[in-house]
Amino acid sequence: MIRIAYHKGLMAEPVNRSSHKVSTPCIGGIPIFVGIIFTTLLLTPHTQWKELQFILSAMVIVFLVGVKDDIEGLSPRHKLVGLVVAISILVSRGEVQLHNMYGLFGLDGDFPKWLCLLISGFTLLVITNAFNLIDGINGLSGVVGTIASLTFGTYFFMVDEFYLGVLSMTTAGSLIAFLRFNITPARTFMGDTGALIVGLLLGVMAIKFIDIGATQSPPARYAFYNPIAVAVSILIIPLFDTIRVFTTRIIRGHSPFEPDRRHIHHLLIDSGLDHMQATTVLGLANMFFISGVFALDAVMELHTLIGLQLAIALLATFFLHRNVRQINAAKQLQAPAPERRQEAQINNA
Repeated sequence: MIRIAYHKGLMAEPVNRSSHKVSTPCIGGIPIFVGIIFTTLLLTPHTQWKELQFILSAMVIVFLVGVKDDIEGLSPRHKLVGLVVAISILVSRGEVQLHNMYGLFGLDGDFPKWLCLLISGFTLLVITNAFNLIDGINGLSGVVGTIASLTFGTYFFMVDEFYLGVLSMTTAGSLIAFLRFNITPARTFMGDTGALIVGLLLGVMAIKFIDIGATQSPPARYAFYNPIAVAVSILIIPLFDTIRVFTTRIIRGHSPFEPDRRHIHHLLIDSGLDHMQATTVLGLANMFFISGVFALDAVMELHTLIGLQLAIALLATFFLHRNVRQINAAKQLQAPAPERRQEAQINNA
């Protein structure tokens, strides 16, 4: 795929907000898709294809949307339509559903069918796009996706959800193989094809994890008291970063979809870390949140546990953002006067 990308000019060109400086192939998501779908079909027993067929059908739609966007470009509206079609298959036919709030905001009653489909679809859309947005530096999406997939997959095998375990582990395996070509110096990016497919699958895994975890009453083996808080910890990097960036943009009067360098991986790069150092920091942070919530699940209430995660993430981001501002201020003092004025105008903007 890398050779084809060079031959056909399927490259991601660097722009002002890019973290890469040279043209790089951007269709690494194609072999990720092939690895996931081939190995999942190979290893899943035919008796469990009833549940799996709708997930794979949705994957094919998202694959086509991603390939079209990576090769020719696709408007956000058309991309959204493709995602909505794929998600509609999952929630209506694939039984990928959140049936109630599982104690969140004190609510525990079952949803009406229409609300179940709406909330489940919105959750899938948020997680898919959140994962797509963290694909900004070498190795990050691969590492975060691998950690999440391995965690979900281990749990699914423990509770005898074999097809979900296979799907999770084949996702992790494909991402590990992809990382060989995505660590610095990156030979390819996963592009929207890979990021949207993996994001969609992580959304499926998260919803299934919450629903299965909530139906096993503690202290049953492998049950969780707060499955929503555990799922949040597994996906804390993409979810928190997306919510924080969108909120910041809205407060500043900008469109939440307007690209900038406010993502947490950009802040780490601007603090002086290289791509792999920033990826390592975020990967370790992800494992820290997962381990902490696993340890505290039985001793803390749901909202307290989610609040603790958000507080830690906000505090860490606050100090990181302050450090970046101090570094930028020091650079301005050292720069010649015309460059200081230009930098000040950029910062004000």
